[in-house]
Amino acid sequence: MFTGLIEEVGKIKAIKKSSQACVVQIGAARVLEGIQVGDSVAVNGICLTVTDFDQSSFTVDVMPQTWQMTALAQLDRGSAVNLERAMAASDRLGGHFVSGHIDGKAQLQAIRPQGNAVLYDFRAGKDLLDDMVNQGSVAIDGISLTLVQVDQQGFRVSIIPHTLDQTNLTQKKVGDWVNIETDMIGKYVKRFMAKAESSDLTEAYLREQGF
Repeated sequence: MFTGLIEEVGKIKAIKKSSQACVVQIGAARVLEGIQVGDSVAVNGICLTVTDFDQSSFTVDVMPQTWQMTALAQLDRGSAVNLERAMAASDRLGGHFVSGHIDGKAQLQAIRPQGNAVLYDFRAGKDLLDDMVNQGSVAIDGISLTLVQVDQQGFRVSIIPHTLDQTNLTQKKVGDWVNIETDMIGKYVKRFMAKAESSDLTEAYLREQGF
């Protein structure tokens, strides 16, 4: 489990691809503190398992499915990535619940300054947009953000200077793809409501039973 509060921006040191998997070595500093093989680290919002590490980097294996369905494929050696270690049970939850399981991708459409913030507009598919609401939470490349506008074509977030300084968003260009994880709680509520609508447990039935 993660919070969406980025601890540092690391850099891709090496990518080794094969037909069955991909091995990625990531340069880092802060997330290496106390790191162990088997630990979970969110890399641009993707929960990955540490398979090896040294004093300046760690290595993760990426399954073909993960490589195909996320924006990792656009990264290369030297690319900046957002990093967050899995939260400890005693940590404050400063962002929102983030699982590290990516729901899909969105494409950056526009970047516009607004006062001391910057507006980022993204285009996304209906499957993602249906799980978003105005003022709700979304994780973009692992960053916990608030949705300021959602419509039928895409969504908008407003980025404060601190977030820009602490993440890789300043390096994003129009046309780039990002990883999206929609709000976990919202997805559960949506699923439960869908089940309730298709079941025999209706308001009329409850009234008949004296509820």
